Amino acid sequence: MSRILAIDYGKKRTGLAVTDNLQMIANGLTTIDTCDLEKFLTDYMAKEEVSTIVMGKPTQMNGEDSENMKRIEPCFNRLKKLFPSKEIVYYDERFTSVLAHQTILNSGIGRKARQNKALVDKISATIILEDYLEKVKSKI
Repeated sequence: MSRILAIDYGKKRTGLAVTDNLQMIANGLTTIDTCDLEKFLTDYMAKEEVSTIVMGKPTQMNGEDSENMKRIEPCFNRLKKLFPSKEIVYYDERFTSVLAHQTILNSGIGRKARQNKALVDKISATIILEDYLEKVKSKI
């Protein structure tokens, strides 16, 4: 099997998470500068087999797209052109940042580490991927 990769796209930083080859376990991969995303993904996919890219879709409580969709949609479309053989999907990312902050608090790590925004982005991507995996499993 191949991996599934999740993206928590941000204006400055982007968090990434990836599954194992059996697509059972989601792990935080890294956080990168958003301007480096496409190069990073190209390099990563040259080394690892990825079948699906899951991009977090920021949605407001009323179900409408958030302001950040104006930045995410062009990236989503570029990725579809850059990786035409990959399945690229949106997945609702509501509350992932809140859940990431809560996860960090519950982990017991120090105050300075809790302020690390890159860690929040990576954990948010992991939460997106975990939720996506649960949704896929529930359809089986």
